[in-house]
Amino acid sequence: MTQPSGARPPLPPFTLETAVQKVRLAEDAWNTRDPQRVALAYTPDSRWRNRAEFLEGRDAIEQFLARKWARELDYRLIKELWAHDGHRIAVRFAYEWHDDSGHWYRSYGNENWEFDAAGLMSRRHASINDLPIAEGQRLFRWPSGRRPDAHPGLSHLGL
Repeated sequence: MTQPSGARPPLPPFTLETAVQKVRLAEDAWNTRDPQRVALAYTPDSRWRNRAEFLEGRDAIEQFLARKWARELDYRLIKELWAHDGHRIAVRFAYEWHDDSGHWYRSYGNENWEFDAAGLMSRRHASINDLPIAEGQRLFRWPSGRRPDAHPGLSHLGL
């Protein structure tokens, strides 16, 4: 079977294995904090709801991510598969970050994703809550970038 042009494997319909792979690839990309790289995983007309903000298109996504990571410093993210079916994946996640005043937060959320045949995300709906934490309560302490394979996930951390 030939993959569509510009495909981003794994492609739908998702199995448990390919859904887990897709979630980890998304986590890895977001942990780069590179808005251009992350935006390429979405269709050119992708539609988002992120908290109370509604976005449409890669350019809007890229601008949103640039603003996000300018404000959310030392960002570290863990995603975990919640459910999958065909072209859709549901994820839960948590990330830690601090603001420019040094106040730390752990943000918790859920995302619903829908993909096109090429494996690009066409819809993303995210609900997120922020919890202020002390620096000593941080759990995500790996160096900037990809979460090491040996670092526990959300369930293992009791989150």
